[in-house]
Amino acid sequence: MDGSLTKFIDKIGGEYSGKLSRDYEVSRLLKSKQGTEKIQVFNVDDISQISSGNVVDSKRKILESLSVNTLEDAYNKLLDSFSREGKIVKVGEPKLKEGNLKDLPFVKFYEKDGGYYLTSSLIIACYKNICNASIHRIMMLNDKEAAVRIVPRHLYYLYNEALKNNEILPVSVIIGIHPAIILAASSSPQLGYFELNAAANILGNLEIYNSPIHKNPIPLGAAAIIEGFITEKQVDEGPFVEAMGGYDKIRKQPVLKAEKVYLNSDETTHVILPGGYEHAMLMGFPREASIYNAVSKVVPKVHGVHLTLNSGGWLHAIISIDKNHDGDSKNAILAAFSAHPSLKHVIVVDPDVNIYDINDVEWAIATRFQADRDLIIINNARGSTLDPSAKDGLTSKMGIDATKPLNAGFEYERAKIP
Repeated sequence: MDGSLTKFIDKIGGEYSGKLSRDYEVSRLLKSKQGTEKIQVFNVDDISQISSGNVVDSKRKILESLSVNTLEDAYNKLLDSFSREGKIVKVGEPKLKEGNLKDLPFVKFYEKDGGYYLTSSLIIACYKNICNASIHRIMMLNDKEAAVRIVPRHLYYLYNEALKNNEILPVSVIIGIHPAIILAASSSPQLGYFELNAAANILGNLEIYNSPIHKNPIPLGAAAIIEGFITEKQVDEGPFVEAMGGYDKIRKQPVLKAEKVYLNSDETTHVILPGGYEHAMLMGFPREASIYNAVSKVVPKVHGVHLTLNSGGWLHAIISIDKNHDGDSKNAILAAFSAHPSLKHVIVVDPDVNIYDINDVEWAIATRFQADRDLIIINNARGSTLDPSAKDGLTSKMGIDATKPLNAGFEYERAKIP
C-alpha cells in the first residue's frame, strides 16, 4: 500500500476553503473547524499544491486511519505493529518536480511565533545501519535553510553520532503522508527499530522508493521531500506554541541545510495546528495505547483510557476499569505513571462513568473519592517540560481513585429513568 494522504482525505471527506494566508488565516480555520467531521483542505498563499489540516483531530479519524472500529482494537493494532518487521516493498520513484522551501506550507500560527513553521515534518535519517522516522517542527530561515527542533531522543542520537565522526547527518524530510505513518513516527520504540516497519504492519504493507539524493526510504505517496543535512550550525529557534497552548522558549537548535526540494503535485501536504486537537491526538494516542497495555496487566479489564485535550493529550489521564480488589485501582494509577512518565494526574473511575465527559468524572470524584484513603501523591518526580509549573523538570504527581468500593451499597447506585 502507498502512503498517500490524498487517498485518506478522499476516504474521510474534505472541505475546501480556498486560498489562505500563511499569516494566521490557516490557524484561524483549523482552530474553528477542529473536531468536525471533515478534513480541512486549502491552498497556502499562492502555492499551487493543496494542503490539509485537522486530518486526525478526533478519535473517529484515528480509528479510520488504523482501519479499525474500536479503541481497544486501535491500541492493540498500534502496539502489535512494533512487535515485528514490516512488509516493505521497493518501487520506482514517482514523478517529482523540483521546488524550494517557499513552495512548502510554512505557516505563522500565533502572534509571538518565532517564524514560519512546518509542523507535520517527518524526518527520515539513516546512519551507521540505524534508521529513524520522527516528527519535528521546522522554522524557515531563508530559501535554503531552516531550524529544526530536536529533542534528546533517537534523531538527536544519530545527529550527535555523525558529529562525533566529523560528519553531518543526511536527512530526507517528508511533508504530507498517510496519518498511520505519522502515528507510527509519533511513537517511541527502542533505538534501532525503524518506525516505517510499524507503519507497514498497520497498513498491511508499505511501498517505498529511494529518495533522489540520499537514497533514504520514502513512502510512496509523500507529497513533498526536502533533501538536506542537519548541520553543526545552531541558531535561535522559537518561540513556538506547545501542546498546552503556551509558548516554548527560544533555544539554540541545529540548522537544516536544504539541497533540493521535490514536490509530488498530485499529493496533499499537511499542516498541524500547534496546541490544537490534532497535535494532542498525535502526541497522546500512542501513549494511551501504552497506558492501556500497562494497566491491563494489573486489573481484570480496562474499559477506556483518555488523555485529555486540555492537558495537551499528555498530562492528564482518565482511566475506566473493572477491579477484583479495592487495591486494583491504585495499582492502575501506578501502572499508568510507569507507562507514561510525563503524566501529572491520573483519575481512575468505574465503567459506569463516561471518561470523555468531565462532568461525569467530577461526579465520580464528588461521590466516590475520599482524600485520606483514595489519594496518591508522588513528590519530586520527573515530569514533563510541557508543564510550566514544574521546577527544574521535577513535579508532584497525583492519582485519584474515584471508584466505588466492591462492597458498595445502595447509596452508590446511580438513578436511572426507565
